[in-house]
Amino acid sequence: MKRKIGVGIAVVLVIVVVLGASQLRAQGVLTLEGLAEKLNLLTTDQEQLTARVAALEAAAASANWLAGIPIRAENRCTRYESDDYRYPQSLEAQIMAEMDGSFYSPYTGETFAWGEDVDIEHIVARSEAHDSGLCAADIFTRLAFASDPLNLTFASPAVNRDQKVAKDVAEWLPELNKCWYVNRVVAVKRRYGLSMDAREAEAALAVLEACPSVAMEIVAAAEAEEVTPTPAASSDTEQQSGPQVEGDPLELYDDNGNGRITCAEAERHGIAPVRSDHPAYQYMRDPDGDGVVCE
Repeated sequence: MKRKIGVGIAVVLVIVVVLGASQLRAQGVLTLEGLAEKLNLLTTDQEQLTARVAALEAAAASANWLAGIPIRAENRCTRYESDDYRYPQSLEAQIMAEMDGSFYSPYTGETFAWGEDVDIEHIVARSEAHDSGLCAADIFTRLAFASDPLNLTFASPAVNRDQKVAKDVAEWLPELNKCWYVNRVVAVKRRYGLSMDAREAEAALAVLEACPSVAMEIVAAAEAEEVTPTPAASSDTEQQSGPQVEGDPLELYDDNGNGRITCAEAERHGIAPVRSDHPAYQYMRDPDGDGVVCE
């Protein structure tokens, strides 16, 4: 189709040149040899013109990866409540249908024997989505987001709760299926009108512009060979190594000395919300297992 359009454009250009040149020749301004030279140049440049149009179309497609996604800083306009984003375990069956009927994690290439060994993982984390626009949405939209198969996959508890947690694509990428993962993040954000901050948008484009395909590849465990997802490179030392705390977290934050740290105590000491990489996290209760407490 594109080739036909290109040929059509060339034909029109030839007609225009011929008519214009004929008029000039009639006025004695252009010789027959000059007309032939112009037509020869037009024919010779057609291949270059086609290549230029193709390059421009590719650039337009690349720039269009994030079409419709607002670029702005995250904003928690209302309190995050995990109960607003609850979802049923029965969704496992729908996720398995995409994974060839297994408990397969596209992030690491692992296949788990039992559902108890794997987490249902939100590709765009619920708290990250909350801060990217769902904080202003109604409860029905939040519940729809939490149960949308487009945003669900499987991951080991170690990846879901300790490594990925609530990070965006600028802070974490899987070792496998990066193109599929980032494309799915973009699709989910577009579906729910969610935003990206500048760092996230730049990281997403850097991945997608290098992708030959955004299809998921199901890699055999033997091929994956002990793959461990790693966070994306960042100049932020705290994101790479977690918060540095001097002293025993219980001595610092456990005000009543019961061996546990509550959200009230975390908020009192200014460390809330507490993520899984914070030393206090191990002494706190994370009922929804998303790696963030006191949100």
